[in-house]
Amino acid sequence: MAPANSHVVRQLQQLIYYHLDNHLLRNALFFAGRLQAYDPRNADSVYLIALCHLRLGQLKSAYDSSRHQALKPGAHVGCSYVFAQACLGLGKYVEGTNALDKSRGNWIRMNSWNKHTESRRQYLPDAAAIQCLQGKLWQAYRDSAKAIDSYAEALKLNPFMWDAFVGLCDLGVNVRIPNIFQMTAEMKRALSTSNSDESTLETLEESPPMNPLAQSQSVNNVNMSQPLSNNDPFTISKNRVNGDVRPNFGIFDKLSVSKASITPITAGDLDMASFDTPTGAETSFSHDAYLGKEIGDQLSSATNGIEPPLAPVRKARAGQGLGTETSVDGPPKMRSNAISSRSRNKADSDEASNGRPPSRTHGIGERKRTISGQTAPSASVPTSSNPPVVANDPTALQRRSTRLLRSITRSGTLATREEMELKKKAKATGTKGRSTNPGNVGRVVSGNRIHSDSVGIDGKEQRRPSVPQQSSLEQKSKAGSSEALKDREALTWLLELFSKLASAYFAQAHFRSQEAIQIYNSISLSQRDTPWTLSQIARGYFEQGLYSDAEKIYGRLRSIFPSQIEGMERYSTSLWHQKKETDLAFLAHELIDVDRNSPEAWCAVGNSFSVQKDHDQAIKCFKRAVQLDPYFAYAYTLQGHEYIANEENDKALAVFRSAVGVENRHYNGWYGLGQVFEKQGKFDFAEQHYRTAASINPANSLLITSIGTVLEKLKNPRAALVQYTKACDLMPPSAIARLKRARVLANLKQPQAALEELKLLKAIAPDEANVFFMLGSVHKMLKQKSEAIRNWTIAGNLDPKAQSHIKEEMERLEDMSDDDYDTLPMT
Repeated sequence: MAPANSHVVRQLQQLIYYHLDNHLLRNALFFAGRLQAYDPRNADSVYLIALCHLRLGQLKSAYDSSRHQALKPGAHVGCSYVFAQACLGLGKYVEGTNALDKSRGNWIRMNSWNKHTESRRQYLPDAAAIQCLQGKLWQAYRDSAKAIDSYAEALKLNPFMWDAFVGLCDLGVNVRIPNIFQMTAEMKRALSTSNSDESTLETLEESPPMNPLAQSQSVNNVNMSQPLSNNDPFTISKNRVNGDVRPNFGIFDKLSVSKASITPITAGDLDMASFDTPTGAETSFSHDAYLGKEIGDQLSSATNGIEPPLAPVRKARAGQGLGTETSVDGPPKMRSNAISSRSRNKADSDEASNGRPPSRTHGIGERKRTISGQTAPSASVPTSSNPPVVANDPTALQRRSTRLLRSITRSGTLATREEMELKKKAKATGTKGRSTNPGNVGRVVSGNRIHSDSVGIDGKEQRRPSVPQQSSLEQKSKAGSSEALKDREALTWLLELFSKLASAYFAQAHFRSQEAIQIYNSISLSQRDTPWTLSQIARGYFEQGLYSDAEKIYGRLRSIFPSQIEGMERYSTSLWHQKKETDLAFLAHELIDVDRNSPEAWCAVGNSFSVQKDHDQAIKCFKRAVQLDPYFAYAYTLQGHEYIANEENDKALAVFRSAVGVENRHYNGWYGLGQVFEKQGKFDFAEQHYRTAASINPANSLLITSIGTVLEKLKNPRAALVQYTKACDLMPPSAIARLKRARVLANLKQPQAALEELKLLKAIAPDEANVFFMLGSVHKMLKQKSEAIRNWTIAGNLDPKAQSHIKEEMERLEDMSDDDYDTLPMT
């Protein structure tokens, strides 16, 4: 008979998820093709094959596979999500957002937070993940308002949605960090629910294996060895029988089982739908399943490996449990001949004390029982044709407990001292437990059960547990509450850590680099010495123009994580500013070896050619970086600077516009546009673009200095002095800002203030020829002829190319009148 359709689908889905979880994507795609061919109308089949294409990076195939299902009203959540992911990579942003909107009714209330464990996962995305994806689509489409709304909704549902927070920071939104990274009411409720479920699962998993017959006997016996763990007859819990999984149907079913005959359970008797966890991916909307400890995966072995039930346990006589043969009598019968019974009991006791099996004569009507509890043929008095049953006879009928004990001993003898003690104990119990009452004698002879204390298979007395029945449940409840408290503490610690990281990233996104570095340094060393954190710290120094400090952090990052790629384009630029050609060339070669298809590696190669003044080769490298990632704005910026060096202003203007088009808050692109307009003599446009860049990054002293330079060219020296002063306050070691400030002060007839500024600058840049040339000019204004000549001489020695110009100034100094001292020569 052919298997049902749902069973085939379930098996194929299990195979697909197995290969996806083990990153065997080609295998998963193969089985997804089989599933789609077998059940083409099922939306789950479409989702799985589209997901496989997406994981393999086949965006167009994922787009085509899921398009039909994703654009339907009330579309499948998985199909819509995969389709939107493909649209994000293909640049079809509106189609992606439309698909997510069509399935909104199916995912708007989904929340999978804290539902991913070692034994369970969620196959479909929840509302927080979908809102984050929708925010990315709107951000790429340049609809900032809708992107901000989507990101905010994602963070409300799940504060650990880091991509949503990064998106808000990249859009320049003012975010209140404490309002985001806090424990919400939904998180508390989900945490308590998860802990209760886990504690219940652990309680059921830690319960010892039980035999189905022992379970029914615990109800028949007055002295139950274990308390009943569930009082709800409708609760389906997880019990284990011989290591397998079987449903537990509560007290009432146990009582019914004790009255009925027990037969082995077959596979057809088990209801697979009654278990808490499905055996595979369901075709319905339920999208969670168990991993590793998946319930139901051993059902076939459980149903085939169950042994027949054993006979009821009876209390053994003195000779039982010592490796001897013990017969099982039928129901007790009262005899009128009490004297013969007592004599027979005495003989049995003597035989038991001597270690021999008691010889018994069964009366008429008495029957032995077999292992399964059935009535055996009557045993007649031993004759020559019917020999007596001996303990060592392998063909004799024996109880299962006797067989187990005989396997322990060797040749029917006692092997340990413990067995000798058990023998003495059994003898003492057999002699003291008798009574002269004929009724009691009959009970002893027949071996009937006594409900007080029973003797186990090993011959030891089994006593009633002294712990109350509810003690185990109370312990599990206390353990569950303790685990809940630990989970809450762990979650609080994580929220505090993420709050610090978020505060630092928010400050970095708003270019408060010094504040961001301080926050990063306040976290633990283990969290700080990670690739992401070290890269952010180095970026903070880079944005401030502290290229030597940035180089140190990047070098430490490379020593710990040599394969790190992210952020290496800034590392190469730091080396470019310091003119370290050898280090830059070595970095470029290493990055190409790590990943030659990364834009960061090609930016490093381009910077290496640029520092060697090979601008054409640098442009080719930057173009390659743009081809690898069209949304890598920094590659456009570096390419534009090379065009400026080649005096190709039109091409530079185009690539800078592409940079700000990719990322609107990329201040380097706005600065490049200002440079192009400044070279073209369009100072008004240059000032406008410089101010735009400074509004994005107000902490960069270079941008402020550029504004002052344009204002100075626009014949507005006092406004330029304000910008230079601001730049010096932002970055005191900035040599360019101080040099231009000193020049403006000298032009404004403030030579003494200019001299003080130049003295500070002399300590910052002692090898800069322009500094000494400016000092000579200021001393000239102060009518300090000797000092002016001395500083001009030093400037000529530092820059031999400027000696002719310096010589002219010295000659002019000899012929100058007093009125000419106030004129400052151009540098």
